[in-house]
Amino acid sequence: MEGNDRRDHVDAGEEYERAVDLLQELGLKEYESKCFAVLSGRSKATAKVISERSEVPRTRVYDAIRVLEAKGLVEVQHSNPQQFRAIPIEEALATLRKQYETRFDELQTVLEGLDTGTDTEERAVHEVWAISGTETITNRTLSLVDEAAEEILFIAGDESVLSPTLLDRLNGRKEEGLTVILGAATASAEERLHERVPDAETFRSGLEWLHGPLDGSETEEASIDRLLLVDRSTILVSTKANGGTEHAVFGRGFGNGMVVILRRLMATGLLPNDDPGIERSE
Repeated sequence: MEGNDRRDHVDAGEEYERAVDLLQELGLKEYESKCFAVLSGRSKATAKVISERSEVPRTRVYDAIRVLEAKGLVEVQHSNPQQFRAIPIEEALATLRKQYETRFDELQTVLEGLDTGTDTEERAVHEVWAISGTETITNRTLSLVDEAAEEILFIAGDESVLSPTLLDRLNGRKEEGLTVILGAATASAEERLHERVPDAETFRSGLEWLHGPLDGSETEEASIDRLLLVDRSTILVSTKANGGTEHAVFGRGFGNGMVVILRRLMATGLLPNDDPGIERSE
């Protein structure tokens, strides 16, 4: 095998394995995924060819094909021997996406059915939770912004947290009539906030403590990436140390000690009306 051919063969093998993995993540079983991946790379194939290419036992190929046919992912030609082919990629993706979304809808229904009926307001007063991972924290941030009823105070310690989705969501809540106050640690971040959420109140000052060593040393690098206070009763604070994983804690309830402390820090410590050092724009 020539160099380029060998490299192409390796690349094709890696793509096949990745396709099999992704298909399994979308709900297909191993043999079904392998058979479908083989068929997706060919115009048509017999069970013998599928078995050779996928290393799925020939008898199991027929079982997998029947399942794939039932799912609408494979077509069968009743010749001798039988020929099989995958439906066009665009149609397959649409089918898999619909099935995947259906699973989500069912999961939501089932999970909501597990509600224990615990009084939410009573439980909220004592809530303090920790979560990790930027995607998870971003989703929680968006959820809290969506559930706000009166006021949102958001401070971006790191400009990277200002995703287009978050900015659009904040702007939408402002247009709905909520009070939206946005803070930034840098001039560029404040400008971006002002451009994307023009009617919100923005400020920048006194936020140097959001970045840098927490203990004054020169070796530890830590930062507070985002601070969110919703309706003066729910708060989320995220941090990142040494460029690693983002971690956050959030609490609900006006009686929650963490909420009370951070609310005073954010609402009165960072936004004093008579502090000439606070730069605001509207």
